[in-house]
Amino acid sequence: MSKLLDETAKGVYIIAATPFQDNGELDLPSAERMVDFYLECGVTGITILGVMGEAPKLSPQESAAFAETCIKRVAGRVPVVVGVSAAGNRNLGNFAKKSMDLGAGGVMVAPIAGLKTEEQIEAYYGAIAKELGDIPVVVQDYPQLTNVHMSVSLINRLFAQFPSFKVLKHEDMPGLRKLSKVRAADNDGSRKRRISILVGNSALYLPQEMRRGADGANTGFAYPEMLVECVNLFLAGKPEAAEDLYDLYLPIVRHEQQMGMGLSVRKEVLRRRGVIKSNHVRAPGYAMDAADYKELDELMARVERKLAAVGRKTKSMAA
Repeated sequence: MSKLLDETAKGVYIIAATPFQDNGELDLPSAERMVDFYLECGVTGITILGVMGEAPKLSPQESAAFAETCIKRVAGRVPVVVGVSAAGNRNLGNFAKKSMDLGAGGVMVAPIAGLKTEEQIEAYYGAIAKELGDIPVVVQDYPQLTNVHMSVSLINRLFAQFPSFKVLKHEDMPGLRKLSKVRAADNDGSRKRRISILVGNSALYLPQEMRRGADGANTGFAYPEMLVECVNLFLAGKPEAAEDLYDLYLPIVRHEQQMGMGLSVRKEVLRRRGVIKSNHVRAPGYAMDAADYKELDELMARVERKLAAVGRKTKSMAA
C-alpha cells in the first residue's frame, strides 16, 4: 500500500496517460512500462484516470483493471491517486473504496456538471465526504471542463468542513489571483489549516503558479522529468534556474495545450520515447495526420537542440 495522501503533498503528481493498443484495447504492458518511466523521472506521485487519462471512455471493468495494474506496479513507492468522479455517488464511492483496497493513496473528485450555486456545490461535496469517509480527497477545480465555478470562500469552507479533503487541484483560468487568495487563507484564520495546492492546465502557467505559492504540479506532460526538476528547483529556492529550464521545453508545453489535440501529441511523444507502444486516443478523439507529425518532428528537434546547447539530452526507454 502506498503512503496515504495528506496536506503535505508537494512535488509532481503526474497525470498518467491511459495506453491503448492500435485497435483501441487497453495496453496493460505499456501501462506498466509507463509507471516505471514516471518513477525513473522522479515523480512524487501518480494520478490515474484523470481527464487526460480518458477516464470517461473506459468501462468500469477497464478502469478497475487499469487501476489495479498501475497500483501494483507502483508497489507503494509513491502515492497513487485515482480519479473516481462519476455521475452517481454510489458508483463513485464503490470505485474509491476498491481503489483504496488495492493500495491507492487517495482519490480525486471533480464536481458534477450542472451545479450552479455555492449551496449546491457545498451540498454535493458534503455528500461525497460522507460517502468516502476518511479516504483522502483531491478536490479538482476545473471550471473550463465542468462549468462549475468555485469561489475562494467556498473552497476554504469545503476544506474547513471536511478534514478528509487534503489537496486542491487548481486549474481555473485565469487563476493566479485565485491561487494567491487560497494560499493566503493558510494564515488569515479563514480555513484554520494549511492545505496542499497542486496545479494543472498541462503546466502552461507552472512557473507563475509556483511563485504564487503552489506546492507542485498535478498535471501531465510528455517530458515529466522537466516538471520534476522545475518544481524541485522552485522548492529549493531557485526560481530563475527553474524558469530557465522550463523555457527550454516551452514549445512542446504550448503545443500540448491545444484543446482536443494535446493528448494525441503527448501520447505520440511518449510513443517515440519508448514509453508506450501506440499513440491511439479513443474516439471521440484527435488522430494526427502527416502535417501534425511533421510539426512535431520540428518541435521535438528544436527542444533537443536547445537541450544539447546546455549539455542536456532526453532519455528513452526500450519499448
